[in-house]
Amino acid sequence: MKVLGILGAHKEHGVTRMMLDQVLHQVQAPNTSEIIYLEDYQIKPDIKGQPNPTMDQIIAKLEAADVWVIAAPTYWGGLSGVMKNFFDCLRQRLVRFDRKGGTHPDKFAHKHYISLTNCYAGKWENFLSGVTDASFRTIDKVLTAGGLIKIGEAVQTATWGLTELAPAKQKELTKLGQKINRATRKDDQTVKRYFELFFIVAVMAFITMAIQSLCLKLLNLSLGFWSNYISFVIIFFALLAVTLHFFTVVKHKRK
Repeated sequence: MKVLGILGAHKEHGVTRMMLDQVLHQVQAPNTSEIIYLEDYQIKPDIKGQPNPTMDQIIAKLEAADVWVIAAPTYWGGLSGVMKNFFDCLRQRLVRFDRKGGTHPDKFAHKHYISLTNCYAGKWENFLSGVTDASFRTIDKVLTAGGLIKIGEAVQTATWGLTELAPAKQKELTKLGQKINRATRKDDQTVKRYFELFFIVAVMAFITMAIQSLCLKLLNLSLGFWSNYISFVIIFFALLAVTLHFFTVVKHKRK
């Protein structure tokens, strides 16, 4: 298995590189790893009828790798321009377009990826405000469109003047990197998602019944079948919507 680190930072040997190195150092033989620094390439979008040897070179590396480690800092609450430009230029080759312009996973489907980012914001500022969430969402949106499967993510906060990763962060990145060695080329997440869905529905149903019973008791009400059913559905839908929003939109590493 081959692992490709993709460094999208203005500084080649900054905090982002330290995070990337810590993850890639966990890649065990016979697996191999390689890093490409995007600033070393003149990355331009494809123009019909014109050759694009730079993108051809990068695409060859992406095709050869089974795992991509995306490493880019967060600037102004969003993904670094270096990485964003790469994603924009990659679009035509990452996915397959149908006749209506809809996108579908193509040749990169079932590969895996890890997301790494960092920011100047402190740990608690990022935890409360989610400064780095937009960066993770951008990476997820792009790569899941291509059919890639996420292994995990990590964030380093308070990077102003930082010259060395804290032991706790090194340990976290080490564990994340070790997951690479257990990744499989064809990874079907269907069964796992069914279990997750069952757990969410079961918990939400229990909480809904508890809230419904408590409200009826406090209001000293006795509802008929349809009234009881409608109130259950409304409460259940509200709780499920909040939960799904949290897990699919809000929940990202923040410290």
